[in-house]
Amino acid sequence: MIALIDYGAGNLTSVRKALAKVGAEVVTPKMPSDLDNIQGVIVPGVGNFQQTSALTGEWRDAIIGAVERGRPLLGICLGLQWLFEGSSEAPGCEGLSLMPGQCEQLKPEWPYKVPHVGWNELEFARASRLFEGINDRAQVYFTHSYAAPVTDEATAVTTHVVPFASAVERGQVFGVQFHPEKSGDVGLRVLKNFLDAV
Repeated sequence: MIALIDYGAGNLTSVRKALAKVGAEVVTPKMPSDLDNIQGVIVPGVGNFQQTSALTGEWRDAIIGAVERGRPLLGICLGLQWLFEGSSEAPGCEGLSLMPGQCEQLKPEWPYKVPHVGWNELEFARASRLFEGINDRAQVYFTHSYAAPVTDEATAVTTHVVPFASAVERGQVFGVQFHPEKSGDVGLRVLKNFLDAV
């Protein structure tokens, strides 16, 4: 059973439908204790980093507890950014700190526009379980204005004005800046690979 976390940062319907296509059983937990008996956690999201402040206290403890019990965690878009220490979009709002570094705003520079919306390619930085069966330079769908730094945890890098971490992996913790639920067959394969990790 996969826990799809609803913290008011976007519509979960498309993520839930994509997970159903790859055979996942999904539950949206109502309280932190609902994470005690799940096999994996997905934190999706769009919007401002401040919205992650809904995941403080017991929710934060429950998600970290699931990771400590070996349950895979996947952050999507804003969910990836939340895996880091924080973001300049919401100073003082702490991230989960499972990845080192701060997320920063993409600066517009002709001919690039911000927000970064649309299809762009993944350049693999190192092997990742999320990308098994997927070709380097595969196209996926993005929509964001802030991005995570390229650190040792980056498994894929995408460039829009500057390079940023489009996917990260550390142990059982994964994150993708793109939206797999909107990225066609490539996105579905990413979700299936996450299920295989679960």
